[in-house]
Amino acid sequence: MVEVLHNLLSKVVDYAIFFFEFMGVIVLILAGIRGVINYFRKNPLTQLYLAKGMAMGLEFKLGSEILRTVVVRDVQEFLTVAGIIALRATLTFLIHWEIKKEEANGELEEK
Repeated sequence: MVEVLHNLLSKVVDYAIFFFEFMGVIVLILAGIRGVINYFRKNPLTQLYLAKGMAMGLEFKLGSEILRTVVVRDVQEFLTVAGIIALRATLTFLIHWEIKKEEANGELEEK
């Protein structure tokens, strides 16, 4: 019974990881395309929109890595996943910091 539940959990987590990874990639691609279009249109908010899209994509990717910790089998694999989570969390933090800076600059320019 425990083995069946473990196998079921592994399958569900594997599909969820695939879904979140896929969604993260799609969001990043769409944000990149939108960024290119806004760049050629000389939109002053291009950097802000691109940063928000990248942050959203990374949130999906980070979610998949957190789910991956559920099915980790050994310490080496856990350390690898923990390193990836730390790296993606740092990137997300830096992008959010950049977004806040861009939004503050936009507010200053409006005044």
